[in-house]
Amino acid sequence: MFSLGGGCSGWKSGALCYRCEVGRVARRWWLGGRHGVDRRGASMGDPSDNGTASSGDDWSGKKVFTTGEAARVCKVSQQTIIRCFDSGRLNGFRVPGSKFRRIPREELIRFMIANEIPTDVLGTGRKRVLIVDDDREIGSLVSDLLEDDGRFEVRVVETGYDAGLETERFKPELIVLDYMLPDLNGDLVCERIRASADHSSTKILFVSGVIEQGEVDKLMGKGADGFVRKPFDVRELVSRVAGLLEMEAGA
Repeated sequence: MFSLGGGCSGWKSGALCYRCEVGRVARRWWLGGRHGVDRRGASMGDPSDNGTASSGDDWSGKKVFTTGEAARVCKVSQQTIIRCFDSGRLNGFRVPGSKFRRIPREELIRFMIANEIPTDVLGTGRKRVLIVDDDREIGSLVSDLLEDDGRFEVRVVETGYDAGLETERFKPELIVLDYMLPDLNGDLVCERIRASADHSSTKILFVSGVIEQGEVDKLMGKGADGFVRKPFDVRELVSRVAGLLEMEAGA
């Protein structure tokens, strides 16, 4: 159900690999379990903090986080956050006169984006967009333009299989979906997404340069929300994305 898109990153502090820890906890999270936070954080200066971020948590106005709070937001153990802090991968400061670690909001967001952890729980206001296209040049170009806009959080994958995994993990609000993919066609990806109640509100914008109007009509009948023919003007594509998400055309 869950993938971080590749093997171990090699980011290790002692015996702990950050990505492996995220994946381990996240898999349990998506399966509906709750994970206990590693209590060893208390012995390293910070008080232990149980639980995970829930729908009742409101982080939108919080400016500084404890390691326990950061762990709940990222859905990893407190020990993972402490190790990343102490190794310099997650920046912050210590409370004067104590060993307690504190993490500024901007730094936590930077850390989450760098490690592909969804930031919507923090109330950043950015729309999540998943690009599915095996043409790396197109994927990179569209991703860069959306990111530069400042209103979007973007992920890019190249296969239908990875599209399914990333949809479960990232929970995009809109998917830019190429029709012709190396493993399966986009219409099958669309059908599987629409079959999930969890993604009933996800917008799907198809892009292709090889299908006829009749096939486009079939895609719309299968749940697509729009279609853009390749080659396209990338700024026009961004405008379509904004329109489907009911946003203003420009930043």
